[in-house]
Amino acid sequence: MRYSRLFGKTYKFPSSKKKDKAWALLVQGGYFRSLGKGLFSFLPLGMKVYNRLKKIIRDELYELGGEEVLVPVVNPYSLWEASGRANLIDDEMLRFKDRTGKSYILSPTHEEAFVELARTAFTSYKDLPFFLFQFQTKFRDEERPRASLLRSKEFIMNDGYSFHKSYSDLNNFFPKIHAAYNNIFATCHLDVISAESTVGFMGGSKAYEFLSPSDNGKDLVLTCPNCGYSAKKKLAVGAKNYHLDDINFMSKIATPGAINMAKLADFFELPKYKLAKCMLFKGQSKLVMAVVRGDYGVSLHKLSEILGENITRKATKEEVIEQGLIPGYFSPINLSTDIDVTIIIDESIANTPNLVFGANEEGHSYLNTNFGVDFSCESVYDITEVKAGDRCLHCGSELEEVRCLEVGNIFKLDDFYTSRMDLTFQDDTGKVKHPYMGSYGIGMGRLIQAVVDKNRDDKGIVWPWYLAPFKVYLISIGKSKIVKELTEEIIELIGDDVLYDDRDESVGIKFRDAELLGIPLRIVVSKRYIEDEQVEFCTRRERDKWLVDKKHIIEEYNIIKKRESNIK
Repeated sequence: MRYSRLFGKTYKFPSSKKKDKAWALLVQGGYFRSLGKGLFSFLPLGMKVYNRLKKIIRDELYELGGEEVLVPVVNPYSLWEASGRANLIDDEMLRFKDRTGKSYILSPTHEEAFVELARTAFTSYKDLPFFLFQFQTKFRDEERPRASLLRSKEFIMNDGYSFHKSYSDLNNFFPKIHAAYNNIFATCHLDVISAESTVGFMGGSKAYEFLSPSDNGKDLVLTCPNCGYSAKKKLAVGAKNYHLDDINFMSKIATPGAINMAKLADFFELPKYKLAKCMLFKGQSKLVMAVVRGDYGVSLHKLSEILGENITRKATKEEVIEQGLIPGYFSPINLSTDIDVTIIIDESIANTPNLVFGANEEGHSYLNTNFGVDFSCESVYDITEVKAGDRCLHCGSELEEVRCLEVGNIFKLDDFYTSRMDLTFQDDTGKVKHPYMGSYGIGMGRLIQAVVDKNRDDKGIVWPWYLAPFKVYLISIGKSKIVKELTEEIIELIGDDVLYDDRDESVGIKFRDAELLGIPLRIVVSKRYIEDEQVEFCTRRERDKWLVDKKHIIEEYNIIKKRESNIK
């Protein structure tokens, strides 16, 4: 490929928009362009990387017996009504009606469509298991899309769906898809953490996310460096640190203006673990007062699991007042029986002596309150978000908090969809059953950006061999006949894996762009080296330079190809 003919050259990215360095490099290098908020175009270089990523994924999924299909991005809205998910993410779905008035959506996921596809193809246990996958566009009307591929309205996913005759069969397949995903990310030179996650609106019984550690990430993961335990922060478990103390008598103290943890800690000159944090949350059918220690946050996931309904947000100040509570000073201690809230106490409150609580009176707090002495509650659970420094429940080591980018996920859906949509088969005894499902997904654009986030330097991108749009960036210096002939000879030898920079630009610009684009090997042909029948090789990752005899060019290229292919 001649660079002069390539659509989409290097681009000067506005410095004011370079907060996300990986995305800035992808735009500067001519891989992607923005079309609108949360909407992005793949340029030819971006398509080359995308197609190489597809091959990596296809090869792994074929090894599992996967078969590639393609279902429509436009789905009947009635499918989502049948599964019961229509109301769960209605705000993120783009709905429309055709000329007959029938409702459709641009699908954010395709579980329902694959259940319908499966319905047309099998009826017997002899057809199970089977594993289907696709590369297809999704659409989610994100409220706050990011100015990059990490959170966009329209995106491409590789999503796979497996169907099984029993939970045991699904359970046996799960480690295989987990290993395949690890292989995919390793080939992309991406270290990932596999962390237990929530099933969310996907349904089912179990979920894991694959996350790449990154300062640019939005997900927080708690990991144990000793035993390998890892989970998303919102559902992670750990042993809290406690400080023993003699129990003191409770007293009411005037605390004017101390309406939050910071002000209360300053007023009493106490650490936050000696304070009780009382927060009001709104559920689907009730208001919930969650009480945790001042040094912890509330896990909405844990709270939702305990109550059996989705707890979506904190109550507003107006809702707190409307309930008869005093903002900044409400608590379960001596709470009026007229106030109708469900109270959930965290286990850290029950096990920490001499806490400070609000006194349900403007400008007053209780000092030295103790669970079981000054107040009690039947609902005591773990409702906190575990934090760094808490101890692993499995081995006792201190947990670490890691900021990450999500790049993939796998779900045990069980019969969540097949039972609701009445997909059935007959087992070997003639009994009618619902098959078990698994769902597996990799965000293609998100993964590409995550790879660049981990494989870059101060000059530009450093593509892993298998993802690079080209393997060789070829530069010729000088216009002599012998330089031109050797340049054409190299193009002929290496073929389509060469990007030849034939632009009428300075050598400095060509060298700069070679580093920005991140192609693994740069070959320079110049009159200076040709006199000794040599060319210059330079690897992008190590920036090593050496001269190669003309007759050994393809041999040296193959050595680099083999070496780079084995780097993971």
